[in-house]
Amino acid sequence: MKTVTRLAILLVLLLGSNSSIHSQTESPALARLKSLIEIINKSDIDSATRFIKDNYSADFLKIPMEAHLNYILRMRDQSRGLEFHSLQDSTPTEVTALVKNRLTGEWQAIAVSVEAAAPHKIAGIGNRPPRIPAEMATVKKHTAPEIARELGEFIQKLADADVFSGTVLVANGGKIIFKKAYGIANKDFNTPNTIETKFNLGSMNKMFTSVAIAQLVEQGKLSFDDPLSKFLPDFPNPEAAQKIRIKHLLSHTAGLGSYFNKKFMDSSRARYHTVDEMMTLADDKNVAFEPGKRWSYSNTGMLVLGKVIEKVTGQSYFDYIRDHIYKPAGMINSDSYELDRVNTNLAVGYEKEFTGHGVEFKNNIFSHVIRGGPAGGGYSTVEDLMRFDIALRSNKLVGAEFVKMLLSAKPELNSPRYGFGFQIDGEKRIAGHGGGFEGISSNLDMFLDSGYTAVVLSNYGGASFPVLQKIRDLVLAGSEIKTASR
Repeated sequence: MKTVTRLAILLVLLLGSNSSIHSQTESPALARLKSLIEIINKSDIDSATRFIKDNYSADFLKIPMEAHLNYILRMRDQSRGLEFHSLQDSTPTEVTALVKNRLTGEWQAIAVSVEAAAPHKIAGIGNRPPRIPAEMATVKKHTAPEIARELGEFIQKLADADVFSGTVLVANGGKIIFKKAYGIANKDFNTPNTIETKFNLGSMNKMFTSVAIAQLVEQGKLSFDDPLSKFLPDFPNPEAAQKIRIKHLLSHTAGLGSYFNKKFMDSSRARYHTVDEMMTLADDKNVAFEPGKRWSYSNTGMLVLGKVIEKVTGQSYFDYIRDHIYKPAGMINSDSYELDRVNTNLAVGYEKEFTGHGVEFKNNIFSHVIRGGPAGGGYSTVEDLMRFDIALRSNKLVGAEFVKMLLSAKPELNSPRYGFGFQIDGEKRIAGHGGGFEGISSNLDMFLDSGYTAVVLSNYGGASFPVLQKIRDLVLAGSEIKTASR
């Protein structure tokens, strides 16, 4: 479930130009960015609060102060300080700087936009992929043992600083080259994470839902071009259901929103165990745009596909996924567990709260769903997700034609970076999916050219990102793709 966390609220991806740097003159935007880095490095709540009040625009301050503070203090926690290196991009109202993370030695890029009028207060902050000068980039292709060694050293730094808790697996052609667990699964009982620990996947369940739909298309039981109204004649917006096709739901181009809405937030999580119970939340009759004309991430769209699966097969969504995805793939430690029942070996999700007395941990038990569904929230392990990748790419779940269809972007549907249930990085040739929420940070990368698989599962919010970026850098080093290596 791609629910926006308090940190992600702040990560406003700035649109602006990626023009080359013609001058190192310290513009108002650069001055603001450098002052932001200084306050991150200072790591003091009172100073950060004053900085935010004095330097952020009125519109930017509409985001709660807690979220602004959390961004600054988490940046400090995850880096132990940032060192400004150079400008990466610059326009009159926006700059992106290349900075070095003191904890890991890795490169990051931070962008700041400012108001055009003086005093040019900060209007947005975002993180961008770092572009490393050619003379500083890694050009050597790494061997599997080199990847394992460097990755292990990198993650250990994060774990020692309590920045990462979870499990990591890297395989090449199904052969595991790195597999290790870090941190604590349950802090109440000091239970350590192990390779067998099951982590919440967040939105990664969307892959399973989409493969299930592809299976039914392959069997002739439905078509990607079928209208939603064929299966859900009682959909809250009948007119929209006639226009929305299955392919629109798979690619987030149907114009539907998210059922994690005010009704969900104001009600007991215990009410939502089944797909039908979850569907009671998806009663918004509004459609944001004409299907296929735009892309907008939609949890409701994937939930609706879960109901389509039930209508077509006569099985519950959960039974179908167990029988036709998990079992054939050999995924013995994966399911949408009901959290009000007894379950074994599930990691508890944690979010750091930065206070004047230091860091405190808050679990996500009462903020997340009681049971995952078609849009996300199920549990799995790093080994099971490797098995899923192997089964999918060996055509065990669907035929080669449908694998290609799932793992290809859909620009014809205005979905240039998303296929059918899979996130697609066309430049790096990576397909997979991530998942994030408070206390959840998970990701599967399938490297389509090299055969590598990388799985990162964490029970700390946002903690998978540095690890998955490091893996990408190591696997892609020496290729024509520009990486963020040191």
